[in-house]
Amino acid sequence: QVQLVESGGGLVQAGGSLRLSCAASGRTFSSGAMGWFRQAPGKEREFVATISWTGANTYYADSVKGRFTISRDNAKNTVYLQMNSLKPEDTAVYYCAARAQPLAAALRTMYDYWGQGTQVTVSS
Repeated sequence: QVQLVESGGGLVQAGGSLRLSCAASGRTFSSGAMGWFRQAPGKEREFVATISWTGANTYYADSVKGRFTISRDNAKNTVYLQMNSLKPEDTAVYYCAARAQPLAAALRTMYDYWGQGTQVTVSS
């Protein structure tokens, strides 16, 4: 079993930055890939970024490429999402997700565990 707790969300002006953290407990974290997804009001939950269990491979949604960076610290059982140059369209609840397999994945259905989410609001 894996438990995920996100933090770091908040209100920021367009062009600003936020760093999300996801603290994980359980065996799967040290050997499984992690991902960030987001869901805006009235929209489907969408892929944002993913990282393999070694951290060697990362992938991003086109909408955030060049602005967001995913990283992980396996010693701290934590995955991060550094978000720069934020735009109003980045406003959403951001979810951390974990999967038992080591390979990074962009599909929501490939993840086994989910956090409760943290709200990110970007004002114009």
